Amino acid sequence: MDREPKLLEADEVGPAAVVNHKAADKLRAGHLWVYRTDVEELIPALGAVAMPAGGLITLMDARRIPFGSAIYSEASLIAARKVSAEPKIHRGEYLEDVVTRVRAALALRTPMLADGSTDAVRLIFSEADDLPGIVADRYRNLVILQLLTQGTAQDDMREVLARELAVDGVDVIIERPDPRIRELEKLPAPSTEPLFVREGHAGPPKTEFTLNGLKLGFDANAGQKTGAFLDQRMNYAAAASYAHGEALDICTYQGGFALHMARVCTHVTGVDASRSALETAEANLERNRAQINAQVEWIEADAFELLRAYDTEKRQFDTIVLDPPAFAKTKRAAEGAMRGYKEMNLRALRMLRPGGTLITCSCSHHVSREEFTATVAEAAADAGQHVRMLETRGAALDHPEVLTLPETAYLKCLILRVD
Repeated sequence: MDREPKLLEADEVGPAAVVNHKAADKLRAGHLWVYRTDVEELIPALGAVAMPAGGLITLMDARRIPFGSAIYSEASLIAARKVSAEPKIHRGEYLEDVVTRVRAALALRTPMLADGSTDAVRLIFSEADDLPGIVADRYRNLVILQLLTQGTAQDDMREVLARELAVDGVDVIIERPDPRIRELEKLPAPSTEPLFVREGHAGPPKTEFTLNGLKLGFDANAGQKTGAFLDQRMNYAAAASYAHGEALDICTYQGGFALHMARVCTHVTGVDASRSALETAEANLERNRAQINAQVEWIEADAFELLRAYDTEKRQFDTIVLDPPAFAKTKRAAEGAMRGYKEMNLRALRMLRPGGTLITCSCSHHVSREEFTATVAEAAADAGQHVRMLETRGAALDHPEVLTLPETAYLKCLILRVD
């Protein structure tokens, strides 16, 4: 029999957030976020006049029954991120939990690097590792840390993470903020000094790492987010297993899909709107010339404009990859995103030769797998193509999904065959 939940005494309540019935039900079902619109009342600590920005608070339902502790953000639309089922935990307890969870996250990733074909991996993936707002990526000997939300004891957190992430083979750990997130969360700029430098190591934060046997370059002072898209690693390999003939990679960024397909195709065209990304893709191509069989060309262009032009010209390909950036960064943008996905997939499907393969992706967490799949199906019907689903895929294993937090299932990858 479940124990009767314990009510807190009046002087024990704050700091706390009272959430509405909908949010309470979701949290009890395993969800980890409380949106600001779901907060009915904020209760500062006894004697305080304001809530602790980035501090620990207790979550309570309308009856004032507590059901956990969370990190509070005064700025984000996500007002609280649950970190414990226990109410009223203190900073010291939370930091002890962080150490335990970081070690568990590292242990989970160790087998993923065992065969030597890959030495880059996401070490920590925020809520998926019970570490809200913390992301860490390893590129061989370099670790990039991001703190993405107001969080309790950020300075202590940096020290803890630097100590725990300084594993064998890591020479440098640096914190690299996302400028947009930092602004939205009202986070101060971190120090430009590395969090960790192994004795005897010097030089700029650049490295060369291996992904599925391909050598790729990474510069921590350039690129998008934390660098290469590690979440697509297994989808890169899957695409190469189906790719054939003449291939087109739309939104190639630094050549991830294109270079994997270039080992098996005859000709590969990579398209991106960013010149600097294509320059990196070309450098990556040169690193792997010995194992590249295809002719490879890079085109700087807007994806929609080029697809329209190729469709009008009736250009044909055997393999097409669509890997655009997130079209829906908010729920309100989802409807427009679906139109974009449909147009892109419609034109690609019309450009595939019989027996051709389409690898189509969405990284918008506001668009579900079901919605994305339905939109691609509509595009296939409008294109008059008979399309078979070969695989439905998600992010790589170092980006695990939390079943009760749908937002972690953000990456969708469909592999289709056109008959």
